[in-house]
Amino acid sequence: MIKYIAKRLGQSILTLFIIVTIVFSLLRLMPDEGYLGAAAEKMSLEQQEVYLTNLGLRDPLLIQLKNFYIGLFQGDLGKSVTYRTDVPVLDIIQDKMMYSIVFGLGAVALSLLVGVPLGIFMAQFKGRWLDRLGTGYIVFVVAVPAMVYFLMIQMYISDWFNLPMLFDEYNPKSFILPLFCLALGPIASYAMWMRRYMVDELNKDYIKLARAKGVTERTIMFSHVMRNAFIPMAQYLPATILFTITGSIYIESLFSIPGMGGLLVDAIQRQDNNVVQGLVLVFSSLGIIGLILGDILMAIVDPRIKLGKGDSVR
Repeated sequence: MIKYIAKRLGQSILTLFIIVTIVFSLLRLMPDEGYLGAAAEKMSLEQQEVYLTNLGLRDPLLIQLKNFYIGLFQGDLGKSVTYRTDVPVLDIIQDKMMYSIVFGLGAVALSLLVGVPLGIFMAQFKGRWLDRLGTGYIVFVVAVPAMVYFLMIQMYISDWFNLPMLFDEYNPKSFILPLFCLALGPIASYAMWMRRYMVDELNKDYIKLARAKGVTERTIMFSHVMRNAFIPMAQYLPATILFTITGSIYIESLFSIPGMGGLLVDAIQRQDNNVVQGLVLVFSSLGIIGLILGDILMAIVDPRIKLGKGDSVR
């Protein structure tokens, strides 16, 4: 496993280098007017050139790329140019990251606590009223655009239960609706896949053999079926948790949460290269680390899976 992790880390560093280099190069193809903003009308052409030169945008691309990686290895992602002028990119990301982490982790915990048991009971009582009710909920969440029921929840649920419509970090009750909205989709997803995998397991020969030997349904469900059904889901769980840092654009906008959701969009619109590069690096790292942790978690959950070389390993 150590060799596997070392190999994957090496591949991950190369992948990050390629992604960041491509994004860095593409950002330099954007028009200069975006860096000047509203100040462009008040500046002469000479002043604009001086300003862009001071930003390093008139240096050759390879020189700009070299300076970026030198700063990166020193833990410096640069300073914001247009989003929050002269504020370090790391400070901007850290300020917004905590809000997204709190809501994201809360939503993941809620969706696991509700979605996994719901999928288990739907599989256990397949074809009965609970299974039909859960299926109806899944179809509703998948078929209806999320913005529709998010708005209905904000307008009506907040009124019925006297809950704040907008987020206020000093009011604990304002956390309820955003967490509820964020968890609705994952609950349906966990329930759907858990039910599917458990139904598949229930139809396998080893379950029929266990029943023939007189093993109780409770033991079959929780000691055999549920464990094997959860293995495919375990691979994506670390990535799901890590990606809570990226936030939700729509939820954070709807409830006025100052999280990471809209930061990348705002930075691209304002052509703040340093912020965009920092966010791409963070998001890419999270995705790659999540995949590695997912493979490791699968090997832990299922000892039959071995990481390395050979025909019977990942």
